[in-house]
Amino acid sequence: MIAHLKGRLAATGIDHAVIDVGGVGYLVGASARTLSALGSAGEAAMLHTEMLVSEDSIRLVGFAQAAERDWFRLLTGVQGVGARVALAILSAFDPADLSRAVAAQDKAMVARANGVGPKLAERIVRELKDRIGGIALSPGGTAPIAPVGAGADAVSALLNLGFRPAEASAAVASAQEELGAGVGLDALVRLALRKAAK
Repeated sequence: MIAHLKGRLAATGIDHAVIDVGGVGYLVGASARTLSALGSAGEAAMLHTEMLVSEDSIRLVGFAQAAERDWFRLLTGVQGVGARVALAILSAFDPADLSRAVAAQDKAMVARANGVGPKLAERIVRELKDRIGGIALSPGGTAPIAPVGAGADAVSALLNLGFRPAEASAAVASAQEELGAGVGLDALVRLALRKAAK
């Protein structure tokens, strides 16, 4: 499994980039959002990757952010969403926008991505609502915020311990609110575990 590539950007195309790592050029499929985040040819580049293996091919897909890779995994877990459609969705929306759309069950927003019809958009928001768990609200109580960085890692840790997605997300959000920005992962997981166990 290749988790990331770090090297120099050799070239980009409409839907891919070539990353030169130690003299080996890796062809990596990517969303328009990721391609726009890469610099110019010859500059240093790092992509989080997902390896797709089928009967007749092995492909790499790359992402500028780990959160985008996580959403790719979620999206391709929905029946009818392949890698191409998932990348089209990620080209149209950043992870925070997707989190808001799924939390609000806004199928019309998701349907704006190329290749996503109304029925598929409805299936995506319905199936992913429970899989992304309860999303923390901002202090104003309005806009949902997707967990990123340590928050996302803490939610993942709680999920691995057997907590349900909604429980894990709520506990981590509560712990983040109490501990403030910039808290380390260890402290965040410890407090979230105490909150989830109540």
